[in-house]
Formats: sequence, C-alpha cells, structure tokens
Amino acid sequence: MLDKKHIHYFETLVGKENVYSDKAHLIAYSYDATRTRFEPEAVLFPRDEQDISDILKYCNEHLIVITPRGAGSGFTGGALPTNGGIILGLEKHMNKILEIDMENMVAVVQPGVINMDLQKAVAEVGLMYPPDPASEEYSTLGGNVSENAGGMRAAKYGITKDYVMALRAVRANGDIIRAGKRTIKDVAGYNTAGILIASEGTLAVLSEITLKLIPKPKFTKGYMGIFPSVDDAMNAVFKSLASGANPVAMEFMDALVVQALKEKLGVELPEDAGALLIGDVDGNVPEEVAFQLETLEASFKENNAQEFIIAHDDAHRNKLWYARRNASPSITIFGNKKLNEDISVPRSMLPEALKAIYAIGDKYGFKVPCFGHAGDGNIHVNVMVPDGKDEEALHQGHQAIEEIFQMVVDMGGTLSGEHGIGTSKAPFMGIAFNDMEIQLFKDIKKSFDPNNILNPGKMGLPGA
Repeated sequence: MLDKKHIHYFETLVGKENVYSDKAHLIAYSYDATRTRFEPEAVLFPRDEQDISDILKYCNEHLIVITPRGAGSGFTGGALPTNGGIILGLEKHMNKILEIDMENMVAVVQPGVINMDLQKAVAEVGLMYPPDPASEEYSTLGGNVSENAGGMRAAKYGITKDYVMALRAVRANGDIIRAGKRTIKDVAGYNTAGILIASEGTLAVLSEITLKLIPKPKFTKGYMGIFPSVDDAMNAVFKSLASGANPVAMEFMDALVVQALKEKLGVELPEDAGALLIGDVDGNVPEEVAFQLETLEASFKENNAQEFIIAHDDAHRNKLWYARRNASPSITIFGNKKLNEDISVPRSMLPEALKAIYAIGDKYGFKVPCFGHAGDGNIHVNVMVPDGKDEEALHQGHQAIEEIFQMVVDMGGTLSGEHGIGTSKAPFMGIAFNDMEIQLFKDIKKSFDPNNILNPGKMGLPGA
C-alpha cells in the first residue's frame, strides 16, 4: 500500500483537491473499455507540466509506479494500473487548446484536450484536424498520441503519427524534454517524437502536443457500394485505390454484419447483399468530388457491385453511415462475448486474409463478423463466443485469436492498426517481433525509465 507520508507529500505538492485515495475514485479509475479492473492506490491530477515533473521525480526516487491516463477509453488496457501505484489523471486540468496558429497551420494543445473539441475549434477557422477515432467525442489527444489512434478518415489522411510535429514530455526522473519542432522539415537528431508516439505511457508523460492542421475541404459526398460477396468487396478496395480513387473513408461490413444489421436493427438492404463498402469523398471543387465518385463507381462495378449509391444530401449521407456506425452493436446476435481485435494487413491481402479468418472461425465453430477501415487495410475481427461464461469456449476463442494473429503477421500485417498493445495483446508480441527486436524495446524503455516506474507491464515489457 502507498504510505500515508507519500499521500501527504502529494497533497503538499499539488493541493488536497488534486489528490484522492478514497474508494470511489479508486474504483472510477480502475478500468477502461476492456472492462478489466485494477485499482490504483491514489489518483493525482497535475495542474501543469511542472507538477508532472515534481510528481515523477518523487515517484522515481521512491520507486512508486505511475500510470498516465486520459479518458480511459482504450481497448487494450494501456491505461490500467495493473501494478497498483498512482494514476496520473491528465484530463482535469491539462485540457486546454493553447494555440491555433493560422499562418503555420498548427495547433498546440495539452494532453487532456478531447479530440472532438479540437476538431470543432479548428473547423471554425476553416482548418481541419483529420484523425478521427471512433472515440473522438471523449478520447483525449494525449491518449490518441500514446496509442497512435487511427479512424475512418485514415484511408486518405493517415493516422495520429502523421500529424504530430512536436511534443513536450516528462521523463521518469522528472526531466522535461522537447521532441520534434514546429517546422515542416526537421532532420536534426534522433526522431524522439516518433519513439514517444504509440509508446503507451511507458517512456514519458506527454505534457504538450503540437499538431499539424490542413485546410478544410469545401465539399463532401457520401457513397455506398453493395456487393454480392465479401471477396468482391475486398477486391474492389485495393483495385479502386490503385485506379486513382482517393476516398476519405472506405469502410467495410461483411455478410455477417449485413445479416445482423437487417435482423437486429431493421436496416433496409437488398436481400442478396453480401458486403458493403461505405465512405466519403471530399475536395475543394465539385469536379474533384465528381471525379472521385465516378472512379469509385466504375471500379466497384468492375468488381461486381450490385449497386452504387451516392448521397444526395447530408441527411441521406447520415442514413448511409447509419449501417457502419451500428455494425458493432448489431453483431451481438451472434454471441454475448465479443473478442474484438484490430488487425491490419496490406490492402492487396484483404481478400486472402478474410478467407483465412472465416476458416479459423469455422475450425472452432465461431461466427466471426468483420468490419472496419478497409481503405487502409485495418479490419476489426470479432470472434463471437455464444456464452461468455463458458470457460472452455472462451479458451477456444482466444486460441482462434492467436491463430488469426499468426496468419496476419505471416501476410506481412500487424497485431494492431489503432488500438495498441497494452496488456491484452502483450502475450502475442512474440508472434510479431523476434527476440532481438523485443530486447531493443526493452533497451529503449530502460534508457527512458531505468527504474521501470512508468506504466510497467504493458506492450510485453517487464512488470514492476
């Protein structure tokens, strides 16, 4: 247990109103979207960068474990205090947009800023911050950077790492460092910012983030392609992109998701619809948007699309997107326990990958509905266990996941396209990386945090 003298020191440092060790707070900060619970021993809310530095310096000297946390919305346990210790909550005070620089098109933010709040703020001045994770209404930018979050617009605009220009961060010993610059080009020194992105709070605590912005496109149109089979849809993905299409999003739903949307939510789709591709195109002139839609339609129909629908207004566009937004809740018709993984493969491998995934599901007797960001090769694979209380079925479900991971890596893919590794995927790191690579990760961790106080036990790294 955390000694009372430590609690007293933190109260002196940041004020009693920012230090909590009561049961209510410990429970509230014990879980994330994995629904797994690990109680911390205290919750601290730093007011600024100097508070973070002072807290980390003290914890490093006394070997107190710290878990940085934003909104706690992660799917892999990255913000869980698996070793007890302190939760460092960055959402209470460090949640300000510090600057929107119109001339250089950058935003400077604190880590606790909500993604959607930044999107709205920059949109008001005609700019755009593209990364849009599904959790954008509540996830923090610090969490997005720590997990390298993706989103539906990644097909055209990329993911979080493509917009991080510079960081300020605090090392485990309290040292404040700068990584990256505000300039478009910067080739001086190691790419420290790149190392900190996706490090899940294991190397340093982010205190300030400088993000690239782009001009907001003037026109957007939605579309839906309806296909007779998953194979046709998957072929249409990489072939349409190779033919010159550049959609903002190209979201995929397979035959099982189509079935679930019809049965559970009453979404009207053709009887023989076997797969859907839904997305947007954008541009600054109507002709650019029209060209994108024409290119997509031609390619989709070459790959056996039964129908290509173009949204005629925003209401119609929202109706098309309703299917994608409700893919996840609809598939509960196949089981009450969902083992959801966010694998990513080269786009040309999508048809083969989906066939292999379904074959693994059949081997274990599970339905495996799939949906996700096909435009960038990132698919959400859902092994549906009919009864989540059946321990043997759960074990088989996890075996199926392991086989899927191995297949994905063999195809040149990766364990995670956007959710990160955390604790839930840590046991599978040996599938994706060899011993030398994992040792390199450990060496980097030790150079930043030699006493292993920052979020230990995540990403397959040693626990406390």
